Amino acid sequence: MADNESKSHDPRGDTEAIAIDDELNERSLLRKLDRRLLPAVGVLYLLSFLDLGNARIEGMVNDLHITGNQYLTGLTVYFIGYVLFEIPCNVILKKTSPRLWLPTLTIAWGIVATLLGVVQNLPGFLIARFFLGMTESGLFPGVVFYLSMWYKRRERQYRISLFFSAASLAGAFGGILAYGIGKMAGVVWTNGWRWIFILEGIATVIVAIIAYWFIENYPDTADFLTKPERELIQTRLAADSDAMIKEEFNWAAVLEAIRDPNCWLYSLGFHTMSLPLYTLSLFLPTIISNLGYTAAKAQLLTIPPYALAFVTTVAVAIASEKLGQRAIFLAGSSLIAAIGYIILLANTDPVARPGVSYVGTFLAAAGIYPSTALVLSWPAINVSGQTKRAIANAMQISIGNLGAVMGTQLYRANDGPRFVVGHSMALAYLCANAIVAFYIGWRLKAENKARAEISPEIDNVGEAVDWKGDKDPRWRFSY
Repeated sequence: MADNESKSHDPRGDTEAIAIDDELNERSLLRKLDRRLLPAVGVLYLLSFLDLGNARIEGMVNDLHITGNQYLTGLTVYFIGYVLFEIPCNVILKKTSPRLWLPTLTIAWGIVATLLGVVQNLPGFLIARFFLGMTESGLFPGVVFYLSMWYKRRERQYRISLFFSAASLAGAFGGILAYGIGKMAGVVWTNGWRWIFILEGIATVIVAIIAYWFIENYPDTADFLTKPERELIQTRLAADSDAMIKEEFNWAAVLEAIRDPNCWLYSLGFHTMSLPLYTLSLFLPTIISNLGYTAAKAQLLTIPPYALAFVTTVAVAIASEKLGQRAIFLAGSSLIAAIGYIILLANTDPVARPGVSYVGTFLAAAGIYPSTALVLSWPAINVSGQTKRAIANAMQISIGNLGAVMGTQLYRANDGPRFVVGHSMALAYLCANAIVAFYIGWRLKAENKARAEISPEIDNVGEAVDWKGDKDPRWRFSY
């Protein structure tokens, strides 16, 4: 009996039990956060990717009396609006709140998308495309910053990847919806492409209005959390990030982000991914239809590559997070996509051998989407200083999308079915991305080594009264 009593009061056993209980509490809290936060922002992002590629092959060019190359100009104008308003949108987010700003942006682009369904000529098409880019520009960098205010650094990449995987799901759903909506040809209008924009635009506005109630602001004001849960979040975030530090917007931090070479390198990392990402998402229906398939069948054939992209995005995010490695997974995924484009280029007669080129699209999608998710998570993990991080996220998307601006002009109307210029540029950019990824990884590792000789890594950022952000020698980068 004495033995039993001594065991029941073993201090080591009590400590282990408390540690296990704390771990279970954290896991339970993370699941609760994931269920509440990720579906909400993921749905908004999915809606932003239900866009133009599927409408083109449903008769849009003919109905608007524009050439294929004028259509490409419309794609370019979209990204000009996107690039110009990226940073201003994140400045507004920092000055307002996620619950107000993110749904408002979504309503705005839903209205523009709906109006795109009733344009009658080239000027109307170009104007609508510019405003669509402007209104969609703030969502992704805004959400990346938003998630950085809820999760610890080591937890952000996986969540950002899950959020970004909505883009690949949108590609799959877009094909299904476009196939179904395309059957509305003859209802009011001869072709069904207008209904794609109108119905998806109206759905976006409805979801965005509801989002005012299901988008949360920050942990300290979240109604779905109990007081102990809020305190646990604050304790967790204070341990390794600046999320619990009260920081007002300041222009000095904006300049600091602009002057930081690492912020430019993260931007270059996305720049080398944005061209293959957006050319694939915008032109995959066109690429497949040029293999000799009807518009309806081409819509359906876009679904399997995007489904595979969703699987690989989540799988690579899990592996990368578990091993604590980013650069090698980023470069490896880009090289897998590069093999896909090599197959597309090597098939000299795609119409005679459509299956070969179709396999190439699978590899391209399977590599592009996980690479993009990984590179977009780097600033959220490595940039400390809330305003600086918000600007770094916006810089990355803005500078990165300059690649998309160029990419919109590469798949010319008379280049099919091989699209040598477009596929070659995507291949070159993917190879460049692998090089940039390895360089960033090497650079960050070297910086960590140099800082280790100056100061040990900080244990609790939230308690540092003299915190200087990621330039502080106690900060360590994730590579």
